[in-house]
Amino acid sequence: MSTKIILPLLTAMLSVVCVLTGCQSPKAGSPSGISASTRNNCYSLLHQLLDEQKDVSMLRFIKREHIDVKNLVKKIATTSGTGAKLLEEFAKDDPSISLDDIRLPPGELATRDAIASTKEKELLSQTGDEFELTLLLTQTEALSYAWHLAKVTGENEPQPDRAHALAGVSKDMENLYHEVFEMLLSKTKSSATNSIVTQPE
Repeated sequence: MSTKIILPLLTAMLSVVCVLTGCQSPKAGSPSGISASTRNNCYSLLHQLLDEQKDVSMLRFIKREHIDVKNLVKKIATTSGTGAKLLEEFAKDDPSISLDDIRLPPGELATRDAIASTKEKELLSQTGDEFELTLLLTQTEALSYAWHLAKVTGENEPQPDRAHALAGVSKDMENLYHEVFEMLLSKTKSSATNSIVTQPE
């Protein structure tokens, strides 16, 4: 399994709260001009990210994490899957929404692939605390990207119900980002303390 599924704002890498699953399907709209182009590009990048993030918990089959990390990663994966389905429902109800309009410049694509390859090698070669810290770090980057990407997507969505739902996705991603950041900070402090304690006198 490729660990590109966990990469940050690259291969890109959402949390969606219950309120989003209960929103009504919006009616089709027909945005025009640059706003429609920007909207579809944002929708496509966001869907790609969420669709990849939904598989991040599969790392448990090849790596062992502490229960707190495992549960948080599972939460990210589950809510990302819900977010991806939400966007798919939007596209199903409104043919003007495209989820395959990536349009990244070749230099950006090449850079993302290079970073993804580096992260893959790091995560596959690491174990224990080192692996957990790297995993959490990649998740802060991915969640920050998703948080802001959902926000921009919502700002370019003329349909009020969809815009509101996307704002909720953005907020959920922001909350998850802070959860991961706090855990990363805690793990870093713990690792530093253990290093000091185990140093020979």
